[in-house]
Amino acid sequence: MLILRAGDALARDLSPAKIESALEISPPGASPRRLNLKEAMRALHVPALSVALIDGNRIAWTKTWGDATSQTMFQAASLSKLVTAVGALRLVERGALALDRDVNDDLTIWNAQQSALTKNHPVTLRWLLSMRAGVNVPGYPGYPPGAPTPDLAQILSGAPPATSPAVRVVDVPGRAYAYSGGGYEIVQALVEAKSGKSFEAAMRELVFGPAKMTESSFAQPPSPSIVSRAARGHFADGAELPGGWRVVPALAAGGLWSTPNDLAKLLVELSRAHRGEGNPLLSRKTALEMMTPQNGGPYGLGGAVAGSGKRFVLMKRGQNVGYQSYMLVFPETGQGIVVMTNSDNGTTLATAVIYRAAAAYRWPALDKLED
Repeated sequence: MLILRAGDALARDLSPAKIESALEISPPGASPRRLNLKEAMRALHVPALSVALIDGNRIAWTKTWGDATSQTMFQAASLSKLVTAVGALRLVERGALALDRDVNDDLTIWNAQQSALTKNHPVTLRWLLSMRAGVNVPGYPGYPPGAPTPDLAQILSGAPPATSPAVRVVDVPGRAYAYSGGGYEIVQALVEAKSGKSFEAAMRELVFGPAKMTESSFAQPPSPSIVSRAARGHFADGAELPGGWRVVPALAAGGLWSTPNDLAKLLVELSRAHRGEGNPLLSRKTALEMMTPQNGGPYGLGGAVAGSGKRFVLMKRGQNVGYQSYMLVFPETGQGIVVMTNSDNGTTLATAVIYRAAAAYRWPALDKLED
């Protein structure tokens, strides 16, 4: 299914057909080879692929291949973190949160215990968003449908029925980059505490509503309306996940359900904010800070950043069990893409699609994809 969003998409040769051939693919256990898109999906056991292309700071088109339509929702996995960061930064702009304040001053549900690590270096929102807070727990694999799931307090403390360890400080905050889903669960607690709402309600008010993201939700387990539209996740060998998906109660870290079209709306607004153009989310000052590498690391506040000028790019990868995705935007040129799949091989396919798009649609030079 193809939906054109920009009237001149075909006239400017932005057609989806340009990414349907000459993909450089390395299937597991096989030599690299060049395949067309349908061949690549078969070789990688990817049942569904959904893509939204951004050009000229607007959505040029959305298209799906395989077992999906434009309304199909996917687990966005760690793309949730970029969405969460935008919500938290909106609270910073309102004065409810501060980037450089000790989070212990704002939380009762979690506390960074005083130690040699934190004595002179408090955990702050800046360090949490940029993966430099020295916090453990890289990610959350989720739970089978119907299994008991922990609430946020249990996730943070590691108490049953949580199967993940307690979130704690294991390195000096600010010293080094270390990917941490646990850190984003602390951000979730901050958002809930300072908004006075559930995380789902807060993100709807702070992000989804202003960005007109009508196909996104942090509902876990998924609501009946999501279930009716959800792509079912698949392992790398093509087998479907028992129950169709894992339930991911670690919402900020990886609990979002969404579509490429909705996430592309977010990237367009962030690109506009970066350029100082009117948008409903962030001021240019905040957007520039969000997209600045923090303390020498690869991360800004919510996503990886690289390059400068027209080559500057904001990137984020998502990987949950059965779902893999990627999104990026070049704010200065207004070009970008969101790719979502329902397979543990999805990153391989998404990477090939993105590099093909970079060449086909004449993006600025794109080097290594970061997370």
